[in-house]
Amino acid sequence: MSNDTTAAAPPRRSFAALRHPGYRGFFLAFAGAMMADSIEHVISYWIMFQKFQSNALGAFAVVSHWLPFLLLSLPVGALADHFDPRRLIQIGMVIFMGVSVAWGVLFLTDTLEIWHAMLLLTLHGIAGVLWTPSSQVLLHHVVPPEQLQSAVRLNATSRQLGLLGGPAIGGLLLMIFGPAHGILLNALIYVPTIVWLWKAPYSRAAAGQGAPRRALLSVSDVTSTLRRIASHPVLLSMILLSGGASFFIGNAYLPQMPDFARSLGHFDADLSYSVLLGADAVGALTAGFLLESRGWLQPNPRTAMILAIAWCGALAGFALSSIYSLAVLLLFIAGFMDLSFNSMSQTLVQLNAPADIRGRVLGVFSMMALGLRTFSGVTVGLMGAAIGIHSSLVLSALALVALSALLLVRSSRS
Repeated sequence: MSNDTTAAAPPRRSFAALRHPGYRGFFLAFAGAMMADSIEHVISYWIMFQKFQSNALGAFAVVSHWLPFLLLSLPVGALADHFDPRRLIQIGMVIFMGVSVAWGVLFLTDTLEIWHAMLLLTLHGIAGVLWTPSSQVLLHHVVPPEQLQSAVRLNATSRQLGLLGGPAIGGLLLMIFGPAHGILLNALIYVPTIVWLWKAPYSRAAAGQGAPRRALLSVSDVTSTLRRIASHPVLLSMILLSGGASFFIGNAYLPQMPDFARSLGHFDADLSYSVLLGADAVGALTAGFLLESRGWLQPNPRTAMILAIAWCGALAGFALSSIYSLAVLLLFIAGFMDLSFNSMSQTLVQLNAPADIRGRVLGVFSMMALGLRTFSGVTVGLMGAAIGIHSSLVLSALALVALSALLLVRSSRS
């Protein structure tokens, strides 16, 4: 039956999700919010380093960003099953705005202390976890299922646009307005997203959720959700694949880029260093636009696993490379593969998640795909301090290759 359905399906169109007016608003609003998120990091991290010169505070910034995803993604996903996800996202955006305003006031009055920074970094992480699973649930209200992959891939592309635009605009705000006024202006960038969410497309019945369920409150709710995921081969394999990628590698190699740059013969923070930082993001952007325009790489669990292995190969090659141009090329390929397999695994999870517990399943996915990045600083960073950053990235990549190969063999047998 599924083969007949596939044969009768209409031809795929490039950038299909953008043909929906509701999704165009979603794309622009969330690209702006991601850019504002990135701008805040640029300004606040710079001030914290200048004022405190603390590597420990920098490490706390990473942990406080990802730990809320590990601890709170499942409860937030349950809330998205029970409440209107638009309102949860708005709460997250208001917290983002409040954090930017608080930074600005502390900068203006020159009263910033370490405990202030730790509190604001933690609130920023909590705002992020309110945003992510809820926005994944909201996608089901904005686009039809047959265009979900397009929407997920374009979301990942908008994230990369924000990550690329954030540092540039953040740097301009720093130079023109200074850190205090710059970060206060940044708070205003969240406003369009909050306004758009008031009238964003939303229909509980259209998403197949039916009557609202009670929120996740008990251990039995957690175990029943995990049992249902474990009984679904596609859900289980994609969540394990994304969790493994997050745990073993994540994006922990990016903070180590100065060390990689030095080993390639570039000791200053010049254009060559910026190119290394940007090659990964440019590769991801290229994947988003190219795959959307050509309709390549339709959702398939085995394809996602092969792409993950290719990502590992590119990163391992980068870690072993002693040629600058080759290193840049491999980082570009790594970014391309990263977006390709991550957007595909998320699409498969969203398409296969049971409607009655969709928020919970997407919460588990966020917990694994983002929350486990908390530990990638150990597998890549701390292990790199012991054996060298190049060796640690190669070993982490090999560990993920082993997991991906195991999932691929298991998928072939089933």
